[in-house]
Amino acid sequence: MANIRVGNAPCSWGALEFEELDGESAGYGRVLDEMAETGYAGTELGDWGFMPTDPEELRSELAPRGLTLVGAFVPAELKNVPAHASGLAVALKTAQLLREVSPAGSEPFLVLADDNGINPLRTNNAGHVTPAMGLTPKEWRIFAQGAEEIARAVHTETGLRTVFHHHCAGYVETPDEIACLLEHTDPELVGLVLDTGHYAYGAGDGRAVLDALERYGERIRHVHFKDCSPEIAQQARALNWDYFEAVRQGVFCELGKGCVDFPAIVAWLNARNYSGWVIVEQDVLPGMGAPKESAQRNREYLRSIGL
Repeated sequence: MANIRVGNAPCSWGALEFEELDGESAGYGRVLDEMAETGYAGTELGDWGFMPTDPEELRSELAPRGLTLVGAFVPAELKNVPAHASGLAVALKTAQLLREVSPAGSEPFLVLADDNGINPLRTNNAGHVTPAMGLTPKEWRIFAQGAEEIARAVHTETGLRTVFHHHCAGYVETPDEIACLLEHTDPELVGLVLDTGHYAYGAGDGRAVLDALERYGERIRHVHFKDCSPEIAQQARALNWDYFEAVRQGVFCELGKGCVDFPAIVAWLNARNYSGWVIVEQDVLPGMGAPKESAQRNREYLRSIGL
């Protein structure tokens, strides 16, 4: 069996990157305490500023809890050339923090994404976008160029690799959009983080996640385990919920309670000697649910399938 390590992320406690959200998420101290207490070995950084950004201070928070910093999610408005510079600046300072905090021998990822949730058309139609709502050929070239520029600079400055996070409510959501981005980018620069829940919701079919493993397998370098409730997804489409309402209603449910076939995914990873991290993400909005209890059940479920 491959050496797969299991972590969690602040978004499972409602700490999300969307500035327009109401409600207060748990502070980083509570999030890190509860991650460690529920059996996780690693964490992603969360939005810039959620955790300490001083390397010494951040190390002093992670080490006593036995947590490794695995990566950091960085949204950037890649569709628009004028926004590339600000996205690059955030990516570089984030990557430098990852490099300085991570222990020798570890390789955290810069997890790059579109600036999701800012385009009303994509946000309102998350989970059922059509090709007409996508990027034009020119916009794809601009988008991919921005992703490559960030990945190249991050690697040059810090030695870290970049993986792209497809995401509902952004311009890289559907299977064909993911394929288009990968076709437009250099595989040496831009890998893929497969997010099972976003893929299931964006594809409209949880079974499609297994197809994704074969379709993009050579580019998958990091994995987010997220489940998707088919009943809530269907309701979201029928009632035209936007992305945030679907999340509020629990479209991303606890692991093993939705449509994603995690045992089959684990078998695929093991067969290919995947030795990276699996990061649990159960996206919730600030103040939703009981994150620690969900994190505990999610960890117990993963143990039941061999992780």
